[in-house]
Amino acid sequence: MVQTGIVASYMILTVLIGIWSQKRVADSRKYDGMGLGVLMCVVAGAGEWLGGTSTVGVAEYGYEYGISGAWYTIANAAGVCVLAVFFAKLYRSMEVTTVSGIVGAYIGEQARVWSAALQIVVLIAIGTSQMIAAGSVGESVFHLESTESILFLGLIVLLYTVSGGMMAVAYTNIIHMLVMYGGILLAALLCYRALPEGVDSMTQVLPASYFAMSGIGYGKISSWLTASVLGACAAQAGLQPILGSKDTRTAVRSSWLIALIVAPFGILTAFLGMIAKVLYPDLENAKMALPVLLTQLPAAAGGLVMAAIIAAVLSTASPIFLSCGTLFTRDIFRLLKKDALRQEGPEELRVSRLVTLICGCLCMALAILLRSSSRALDIVYFAYSIRGSLFVILLMGIYWRNITQTGAVLAMAATGLVSFFWIFYKNQTGTYPVSAGFSETYAAVLTSVLVTLFVSLILKRKKEEDKGEKTDDRE
Repeated sequence: MVQTGIVASYMILTVLIGIWSQKRVADSRKYDGMGLGVLMCVVAGAGEWLGGTSTVGVAEYGYEYGISGAWYTIANAAGVCVLAVFFAKLYRSMEVTTVSGIVGAYIGEQARVWSAALQIVVLIAIGTSQMIAAGSVGESVFHLESTESILFLGLIVLLYTVSGGMMAVAYTNIIHMLVMYGGILLAALLCYRALPEGVDSMTQVLPASYFAMSGIGYGKISSWLTASVLGACAAQAGLQPILGSKDTRTAVRSSWLIALIVAPFGILTAFLGMIAKVLYPDLENAKMALPVLLTQLPAAAGGLVMAAIIAAVLSTASPIFLSCGTLFTRDIFRLLKKDALRQEGPEELRVSRLVTLICGCLCMALAILLRSSSRALDIVYFAYSIRGSLFVILLMGIYWRNITQTGAVLAMAATGLVSFFWIFYKNQTGTYPVSAGFSETYAAVLTSVLVTLFVSLILKRKKEEDKGEKTDDRE
């Protein structure tokens, strides 16, 4: 009862802060997050990378593999470091709020619209996974049915996100970050004290691989690093605060600070998984490592840790929902309605809020349909592969002058088809079409490169031939 009361109070506080932040939203620019300082950029950006997987998921990896499970958040931090070094200043200097806007600047408006549409699909897929996680958390905390949990927590996120936009995301994420780190630190301390002989208990019970950073396997580590670098440089939800920062210096500094916040979190949650392995070595489901550990905590401390897990889910879901509205308004609606390009009007703010609400509701509906499906992760893998290939196409647009809009758009379409086939084939046969290690991410990236190169070079050659024929005619 005490734990439920603490979590319920935390939820009420979150909603109140989110609604209060609505007063600071004067137009769609503020709603999308333009002009953010370092603190607001950092808390809003870090929330994208510290979701349910960083808590329950990494604790599961810690239970199964040891401290090397922390590579999940370390890889995310490494990706943000790449962003800080190579792209944060460039992206911010372009004065746009979306990754699709950057695609449009380098490749063209047609590619911009396709990129925005694909990213909305990606965000809905990832948002659905967060709502599924929210349903699981709500079941254990509030003892509700999965559907009721998804609706309850989903509506709370939507309430403050739709009301205050990026201002709500940033202000609530300040509280979320404090609760997440405070709760996990407290859990690590109290659970460690529950071990009979401290570190000696762990070294005696756990194999040596549990204390090695390579224990989870180099294949998994390299896969996480690849996905994280591609994702950090193309993820709209994570990049939107950076793109909205008040200047390029703020963008770069915020990126470094986000990396510093994200990296250690996984070490703490992996450590909790290792403690669970010592105390409960025979768990049938490793996903229960962190929830089971909560039984070791006093009621008040357990309530704080539960609030920390919910904070992780909310801090990721809110920027995802908001980014859907931003992408549609900035890169689709504004191009369809040319008048909106001239000035910021109330219509843009209404459209952004409406699309945010619709996409959030769609994520909740899909989460309810897929809550017990084993294919839920397939949707997430599909989304990540699309996101990675979009960055590759953007990279080619920045550094290769011969890229064409047609080549980029066809590459986006081909990438979606190949990724879907790769995941469908794996689901049906249990292995990938080419080899066991050639995942949908690698297939998507390779497809995006080959199609962009092939189509762009053919079109360039045809254009040169047409130009030559016109010259001959004049002669």
